[in-house]
Amino acid sequence: MRRRTAGGLAGARRRLPRLAAAACLGLCAAWAAVAGPDLARAGAADAGTVDAGIADAGAADAGVAYAGAAYAGAAAVPVAAAAPLATGPARHGTPPRIVTLAPNATELVYAAGAGADIVGTVLRSDYPPEARTIPRIGDGIQFSEETILTLRPTLVVGWLPSDGTRSLERRLAPLGVPLVYANPKSLDDIPALVRDLGDRLGTRAAADAAARGLERRIRALRPAPPPPQTVFIEISADPLYTLGRDPLTNDLLARCGGVNPYATHAIAAPQVSVESVLHLNPQVLIVSPYGRETLAARRAWWAQHGLPAALADRIYAVDPDQLHRPGPRLVDAAEAICADLRDSRTRP
Repeated sequence: MRRRTAGGLAGARRRLPRLAAAACLGLCAAWAAVAGPDLARAGAADAGTVDAGIADAGAADAGVAYAGAAYAGAAAVPVAAAAPLATGPARHGTPPRIVTLAPNATELVYAAGAGADIVGTVLRSDYPPEARTIPRIGDGIQFSEETILTLRPTLVVGWLPSDGTRSLERRLAPLGVPLVYANPKSLDDIPALVRDLGDRLGTRAAADAAARGLERRIRALRPAPPPPQTVFIEISADPLYTLGRDPLTNDLLARCGGVNPYATHAIAAPQVSVESVLHLNPQVLIVSPYGRETLAARRAWWAQHGLPAALADRIYAVDPDQLHRPGPRLVDAAEAICADLRDSRTRP
């Protein structure tokens, strides 16, 4: 059993007390597509998003949207395909003014070499460290259109379409300001998005260098020996949530010699029962510890329930920000998970 990235996991542990809020916030995002923005805003207010501190620590993070039911909204909210972003002219003197609506969008823009041109972002955009000084325009579900407009953006980059982003698009369209979505479906889409952003923002050389580096690392991923191992990814302990129909994470697992037993589930982040996990009997567990739920505690909990993978110590931790933000650091998570699956082959 190994503990990884103590700093990242220590920050993540502070989030467990708010997982219930994360789940509710995600359901609110799903409601938005069905019942309209008023109901979504009312539900989000009940979850506490009117308080910036709660929103900051809850599902406002595009990555933490995986934790709990938040990502379940992907089944109801249309998701933009990871097609190349439209190419704009290279910069000629006047730098762009960028607003990002999700932490992964912020990280992608930085990777493309245009991080200094971000003039507004969301609460949980905290990487790279210099992103923490960018003015905030709201959280991952609710943001201030008026604040965004006063920042005079020339480009807005989001993650998933929602009622909020579509409303913002209508405000931006008469101004000629595009809103694009950075929603990769595979690891290969991540360097492609970095290049596309570099083309649009006039930072092609920096973006291409970053993309080539990511591509080299993706090609160098070493899977565990065959046959594929079944891998249960625990993204929330109480209630128990995992990843289901999420093409990006399932692509990552496949490249590492793993397979998600919930990959065919109807939604991207289903709540599951302990009995279901025991019945499927995954060969490997990957957890993202939160709050007091350390890796050792989760191993003991699953071992108490008789799960063979926990009894054989085939349980590993991964930094949740790396795993749950679909941006450049997902390649870090892929390298770690590939190493974990290779290690699990050495255990009975």
